Amino acid sequence: MMIPIGIYASKRVKSSKDYALAGRHLPFSMAMATIFATWFGSETFLGAGSRMAEGGFLSVIEDPFGAGLCLIIIGFFFAKKLYERQNLTIGDYFHERYNKTVATLLSLAIVLTYFGWVAAQFVAIGIILNLLLGIPTIAGMLLSALVVIIYTYVGGMWAVSITDTVQMGVIVLGLVVILVEVLLQNGGFGAIFANTPSEFFKITPTDATTKDWLAWIAAWMTIGLGSIPQQDVYQRVMSAKSAAIAKWASVSAGVMYFTIALIPLTLGLIARFKYPELVASDPQQLLPTLILDNTSMITQIFFFGALLSAIMSTASGALLAPATLLGENVIKPFFNNIDDRTRLKIIRSSVVIIAFGALILASSQGSIYELVSGAYSITLVSAFIPLVFGLYWHRANNMGALFAIIFGASGWQFTELYVTDPFIPAILVGFGLSFIGMIIGIFAEEHIHKIGHHFRKTA
Repeated sequence: MMIPIGIYASKRVKSSKDYALAGRHLPFSMAMATIFATWFGSETFLGAGSRMAEGGFLSVIEDPFGAGLCLIIIGFFFAKKLYERQNLTIGDYFHERYNKTVATLLSLAIVLTYFGWVAAQFVAIGIILNLLLGIPTIAGMLLSALVVIIYTYVGGMWAVSITDTVQMGVIVLGLVVILVEVLLQNGGFGAIFANTPSEFFKITPTDATTKDWLAWIAAWMTIGLGSIPQQDVYQRVMSAKSAAIAKWASVSAGVMYFTIALIPLTLGLIARFKYPELVASDPQQLLPTLILDNTSMITQIFFFGALLSAIMSTASGALLAPATLLGENVIKPFFNNIDDRTRLKIIRSSVVIIAFGALILASSQGSIYELVSGAYSITLVSAFIPLVFGLYWHRANNMGALFAIIFGASGWQFTELYVTDPFIPAILVGFGLSFIGMIIGIFAEEHIHKIGHHFRKTA
């Protein structure tokens, strides 16, 4: 279904703006659907469900809780300000607000985060095809990549938004049907509470040290703030018909994400007490095994249909976003005076580049949840501070943004690589140093300008 939809959507693609932002014509329903469906992927379905089974709510703070919070924050504090700027990519915003160096560095940093996200979706489809049909996992990854590449390459944002709308309906309907049957088969919510330790339902640390609280805060921030300066969210918000639609589509998608994501978490708890051996050996198989062993064929079709819809919608969005950024803000600057047709070709070629890189990563790293949660650390420590200061403080300048990137990324990587069991999590170190770098850079550049002005005046 997805490939014919992509071919149909390609008829609407007349320019790079149509391809990247669906011509900024999406109504509220489609804007909300594409934001929700893009985020509701394998990490929510399989990753968060298995993590919930392993450690309860404290194990899934990053996603779905941090992810849902992110969409609400974007709606209230970022959508309107960014929408008014009419940029094609978030890299264009950084170029307009700062300079080419800052824009290129941040565009590269943001592009890097998507390899893990796309890889996670390919891993998930490989697992499903292996489980259902016995297809080798690597072959399943290649097959899924081919399908997603074709309809994303051909139809761009129009294809992504139309397929996301269809996929959102499948996801929501499928999960509700699944939840009802699984609860009826396994003693309802009473059985969950009876077989689950009470600490699994606590959302804040108990008897926690300062170090525990810092780790908890870092978990909220990783996706909650780290994914705000991301091209996929920006692309969906900017594709809306108006600033008001952009705002409320994002907020509504965040609330819906919180709500619907509770279903995989509930299924994860049921699978935990039914298959304790899988919790220890291969938790990513918990939900598929629960469905295959305990539900009717109809419910199984709903489950795997919803799961594949979630994965494909996320994969397509996660391919298009970095491809647009890579083509527009990293590759295009090397060419002078290119026309829009060439610009569109560059963006489309970037879709294939991102998919190829993600396949390499997927074949070497198999954890869905870790692939996704690790990706957002890069933007949290390098891009978030320049974005916020650029939108909300007129004194933010080029040197401040550059220092924020260098200080944040260096501090994060140094702590990650060379500090054993750090008291402060590496991403909090990077985030704090990014803030400090911005402040130092702002005052340093202003001071340099004052000195230069003084010398010119004296001369």
